[in-house]
Amino acid sequence: MTNIKLLIVILLVTGLSFAQNSASAPATPPPMVAPADAKSHAGEMATVCGKVVDTKIPKYGLAGRGKPVSFFIDQPQTNTVFYFVAFGTQAGGPQEVVAAYEGKRVCVTGKINMQPTASPFILAADRSQVKVQPEGQ
Repeated sequence: MTNIKLLIVILLVTGLSFAQNSASAPATPPPMVAPADAKSHAGEMATVCGKVVDTKIPKYGLAGRGKPVSFFIDQPQTNTVFYFVAFGTQAGGPQEVVAAYEGKRVCVTGKINMQPTASPFILAADRSQVKVQPEGQ
């Protein structure tokens, strides 16, 4: 009977070890999507890269988050193909986040959202979702 108990313990430990290793395996990164193609990837996780060419700061903010800033990629607001929304720090306000991304090439990762009458966008609630690309890339 002891051999059966030992076998069960070994199987459990081996199974837990396997489960832990597969859980810690790195996830595959989301696919890269061009700003103009983001519309056809609504609802998917993706990374969209482009140059921030326009920004919009609304009149009102969100409680506890400040004012959300819209950053328009590759095309200005009047001709939008894609945008992302990010928040400034509490101390720096929206001007801080505008200074961080305006005129720069960025890659933003997240779920592409789409509203019936609007352009596709990613809500970058966590600023780690936005990466500024080095000049010349």
